Amino acid sequence: MKTPVVDYRRFRFSRLNTPEFAHMKLPLLGWLFYFSFYFLTENLIPVEICHPIHSALDDLIPFCEYFAVFYVFWYLLVFGSLIYTLLYDLDSLTRLSKFIFITQFIAMTVYILYPSRQDLRPEVFARDNFLTRLMAFIYSFDTSTGVFPSLHVAYSMGILSVALKKPELGKGWKWALGVVVVLICLATAFVKQHSVLDIFAALPVSLLAELLVYWDDYWKPRLLKKKA
Repeated sequence: MKTPVVDYRRFRFSRLNTPEFAHMKLPLLGWLFYFSFYFLTENLIPVEICHPIHSALDDLIPFCEYFAVFYVFWYLLVFGSLIYTLLYDLDSLTRLSKFIFITQFIAMTVYILYPSRQDLRPEVFARDNFLTRLMAFIYSFDTSTGVFPSLHVAYSMGILSVALKKPELGKGWKWALGVVVVLICLATAFVKQHSVLDIFAALPVSLLAELLVYWDDYWKPRLLKKKA
């Protein structure tokens, strides 16, 4: 079993500025920002002023409760990635946190300046099973507002980006994670949590975060090497 790079049993908030625990400031502040603005956008922006996001492609995509598995797996993927990097890879923790919080900031700004909603959820499920009940539960607390762009997609792209740059991670694991991320992105449309427009809108947001986080010490040296 791997040994954590930091002994978190010694952590106290009074030690947050010490070299040992300074890496925790960005994640803590970032998630505090996110949950604060999530509360504001979810509760203070009336549904009536939100712009409905819809495309013709949405009407061709049926509700499929089996994709709930991948939609819910996203929560485990985000939590697991943050915990793993917190314990074993502080550089990846910082980069993943920056990627997530850049996309968060952009998305929350858009949610405020251009409030959005989707009206795609089925009124009645065709089947009654564990997965449809699971989606009904998710619908009950996750409102259909603040959807454009999709943070479900943006976070997934950030996790994939960090993983693909780790040479110690085998190609099989990278391919498997890539497939899972694609299925998670598709799941947002198939469980009617997002329009496909929300998915497409998340891609340039993710690209901007990728360049801001990795340009200087990853992409720029590779581009210069190709020109040489």
